[in-house]
Amino acid sequence: MIGVLIIVVLLVVAGLVYVGFRDDRNRDPLQERLAQFGERELPDSLEEIELSLPFRDRVLIPVLRRIAGITTRFTPEKQLEETRKQIELAGLAGSMEPTTFFAMRIGATIGLGLAAFMVFFVLSPKRDPNALIYTIGGAALGYFFPVLWIKGKISKRQDGILKALPDALDLLTICVEAGLGFDQAMGKIYEKWDNDLAIGFGRVLREIQLGKLRREALRDMSERMGVPDVQSFCAAVIQADQLGVSMTKILRVQSDQMRVKRRQRAQEKAHQAPVKMMIPMVLLIFPSLWIVLLGPAVVFLIESGVMGKF
Repeated sequence: MIGVLIIVVLLVVAGLVYVGFRDDRNRDPLQERLAQFGERELPDSLEEIELSLPFRDRVLIPVLRRIAGITTRFTPEKQLEETRKQIELAGLAGSMEPTTFFAMRIGATIGLGLAAFMVFFVLSPKRDPNALIYTIGGAALGYFFPVLWIKGKISKRQDGILKALPDALDLLTICVEAGLGFDQAMGKIYEKWDNDLAIGFGRVLREIQLGKLRREALRDMSERMGVPDVQSFCAAVIQADQLGVSMTKILRVQSDQMRVKRRQRAQEKAHQAPVKMMIPMVLLIFPSLWIVLLGPAVVFLIESGVMGKF
């Protein structure tokens, strides 16, 4: 039986290889795709272009944005500003607006509410007395799920910035000690790296080129990131710029401090590891070990009749 399976697999592989070589003979896939694209006719009207879009971009997103636009009229300005700040902290300022975020909350609320309604009212064979509570809970979960999602994005972005900051300060220090200016050193980080911190430095450089003062651009960057270490670094650079202190000394001191802080955070997490490991060990690992080690002995005692005496 194994030999027959091996022969069948070899025949299938040989057939696929033959078909692949036969199809690739005397033709260029890239040229064929370009020819197909060139043979397409241009759309005659805007309606045809709109109908070519997927249903999500053509119907769902505009409807949700319109509903979100209506809800934002009745939303306090303070909440809109807080939402805009959360979006900036998550690094989504260029791809998401507060109206889009409210549309996501409305869509998630309606979607999870309808899903809970279908599960507990329509598809359930017996009507659960708590079905209405479950439906309301599903809608509430959908309403708060985008908030949890954006908070997770903020936490992940801030952790990445916090990890990249000591290395960035080392590179800044090396570049400034080599004779480059502070702005040129930030440009080197923006050229070499592709993370949120480097993107923040690049935005600072663009703002400076557009006429904003360096201290204002750095202060705005620290507010957009919301990381205490970045705020202290920007405050030190701004103070050094205003007082005329050597930028090399400031960067060297900041680099050493960030290294010490990263080492302290690593030690703190190492000390927290045994406490965090205790819960899965007690609830998951130890019961499994007890079952594996004591299970045969319990079965032997039951079969021997010793357990019946007790």
